[in-house]
Amino acid sequence: MLFRSLDYLNSIFTNDLNRISDGQAQYTLICDDSSGGVIDDLIAYRYSEEEIFLIPNAANTSEVVRRLSESAPAGIVITNLHEHHSVMALQGPQSRAVLSALGVNSNLDYMSFEESKISGVKVILCRTGYTGELGYEILAKWGDAPLVWKALLDVVERHGGRAAGLGARDTLRTEMGYPLHGHELSLDITPVEASASWAVAWDKEFWGKQIMLTQRESKKHRYLHAIKIEDRGIPRAEMTVLDEKDSSLGIVTSGTFSPTLKTGIALALLSEKLAPGSAVAIDIRGRKSRGVISKAPFVPSHVK
Repeated sequence: MLFRSLDYLNSIFTNDLNRISDGQAQYTLICDDSSGGVIDDLIAYRYSEEEIFLIPNAANTSEVVRRLSESAPAGIVITNLHEHHSVMALQGPQSRAVLSALGVNSNLDYMSFEESKISGVKVILCRTGYTGELGYEILAKWGDAPLVWKALLDVVERHGGRAAGLGARDTLRTEMGYPLHGHELSLDITPVEASASWAVAWDKEFWGKQIMLTQRESKKHRYLHAIKIEDRGIPRAEMTVLDEKDSSLGIVTSGTFSPTLKTGIALALLSEKLAPGSAVAIDIRGRKSRGVISKAPFVPSHVK
């Protein structure tokens, strides 16, 4: 029996590649079949039913390639292009203007992609990003990356922007409540626990489905919550979340100071499902910091 690349990946990934068309991208998860824990979250670019371009987290590339290669049926080829491409994120309200100044078509639908050129260099341009802002991700061949970077930065600075690293990106994705692998997603945390069921197509097969179905039906699992701090405390990952009786509810998975709200915010994996407005505390280096269960995102999204 011959397998299409799309069929093969659809038997593994949580999301359904049949829900998008050629030229569109999709957020999805690859999970461990025995535990339901998340091996990685990634973006799948659908070129055709036979060619799917995957962007995993850089640190997880080898493991994703290993697992896909080991289970691939005859006729399916998995090629590791990790060292061939760079990824740059152009995010913010002026991102369309920046691309237009570079002569690049920015009129893409959300989560769609096309091949383009920046300074004569071929790139893949996708209307996405992990900040909650209007933006794009740009993939260039590794050797072309410095030229593309310089061209982008020159125009970005003329539009009042600047270069920013993963630390700045992390504050934005936390404000949006987006999960990050190694924090809200891991081999010890399932998509059900991470509130990532929106990226799960329950009407098809995928690795870890039975574990996740059991969790969803029994409701006997941990729950991801958003917490807004009401004093000057700044929460960090691994800090303990307490109830009103000082009993442990769970731990902070991500914590930061929100530059938009001017206060501390956190995502936390807790043993109970708490209603918005519920009072909690976070043990910040021996001092209890007051917090309240909130709804994510903490700030409005501008991705559309």
